[in-house]
Amino acid sequence: MFYSLSSNANSDYLEVLKQNNKLIFIRHALAPGNGDPDNFDIFDCSTQRNLNGVGREQSIELGNFFDTNNISIDLVLSSEWCRCKETANLAFQKFETFDALNSFYDSKFYKNKESQLEKLINFINNLENEGNIVFVTHYVVIAAIFGQAVTSGEILIADRNLNVVGRIKDY
Repeated sequence: MFYSLSSNANSDYLEVLKQNNKLIFIRHALAPGNGDPDNFDIFDCSTQRNLNGVGREQSIELGNFFDTNNISIDLVLSSEWCRCKETANLAFQKFETFDALNSFYDSKFYKNKESQLEKLINFINNLENEGNIVFVTHYVVIAAIFGQAVTSGEILIADRNLNVVGRIKDY
């Protein structure tokens, strides 16, 4: 329903992804709304903004995109927010949480922005593995690192120096 691999640009990016050694940043799938409720509890998904049916379907299609195109993934890391974990689980099944990918959109988390970004950059700079790494995260994290806006479920592909080499919206 959502996505089809029809554009030449996406075909070019498939070749980039198959070369491995890429950082694949994905904004979580569709979770209607903005920010999180005041009673947000990281350990209680019922207090968070979560994926809806469309977002769940989008996550499954995301995983199908990687499977169908034989794109190897060495590691999937996710924000601790439920909408990111659900996106990662539905798309890739296996994932680990990484707090440096957490949102700092709401004012109560904004104080973590600099330390999170530093932790994330240090992690990337110290990667020894040469495979593709997926980061399921939030708009604010991707915008802070790359200075680019992304839509729900969008893929941003970067090299290990954080240079954007492609984006995939339709998959």
